[in-house]
Amino acid sequence: MSTAQLPRRASLAAFAALAAGSTASAQPIPRDGPEVVLLVHPGMILLDLVAPMTVFNLMGATLRLAWKDLSPVATDIGLPVTPNSRFADLTPGAPILFLPGGLGGSVALMDDPDVLGFLAAQGASARWVTSVCTGSLVLGAAGLLRGHRATSHWYVRDLLPLLGATMATDRVVVDRNRMTGGGATAGVDFGLRLAAEIGGEALARRIGLVLEYAPDPPFGPGSPEASPAAVPDVLARRAPALASARAAALRAQRRLGT
Repeated sequence: MSTAQLPRRASLAAFAALAAGSTASAQPIPRDGPEVVLLVHPGMILLDLVAPMTVFNLMGATLRLAWKDLSPVATDIGLPVTPNSRFADLTPGAPILFLPGGLGGSVALMDDPDVLGFLAAQGASARWVTSVCTGSLVLGAAGLLRGHRATSHWYVRDLLPLLGATMATDRVVVDRNRMTGGGATAGVDFGLRLAAEIGGEALARRIGLVLEYAPDPPFGPGSPEASPAAVPDVLARRAPALASARAAALRAQRRLGT
């Protein structure tokens, strides 16, 4: 499906499937939504992938799990994800490009010319260029966030200006055709926001109801503002990985000339 063919409203068939609760039955959801290229990679946070992917699936999207080859890639919890598309199989033009995060995996991708070239080519013609968590650092390293507002996980979002972006602290940030989400649990918020942009608010509300999305964190929001006493400990525990992320961002800054 080309960018020009991306529907503004979900089809009646997909909407009816949601209304009927087809996710709980054997009836498949019609695959008449947009095509989504999801770059899966070693070291990614599985929740970064599956939370938005669940929303995309309920939108009736065609999901392309893309990597260099079709070998399973390891995730943060040890559960592998098997790609169904190779970079070489995908021509630019998918309506949505999505990149999950995972700090170690993201840092590796920021220096990977094959990945950066693939993202740059796909992002140049995608209607939406998107990410969750530290995936935005990789988008930035590919030159796809220059001149855009963006966010990331709270402990690395200050690196975004090195990549030509303007740092924002919102849970989901939309700037023209760029949409970025915060840490892993922001993936559902991100997915619903994108569903609304593509299929309308009614579709996003229906998906939220199907997923019973009603956040009620038992210890309050998991944000540095809500838990300031825990911030030094988290930063100390992640110090080596955060230093690697800064070094990778500085290398990308030199390449990009930002």
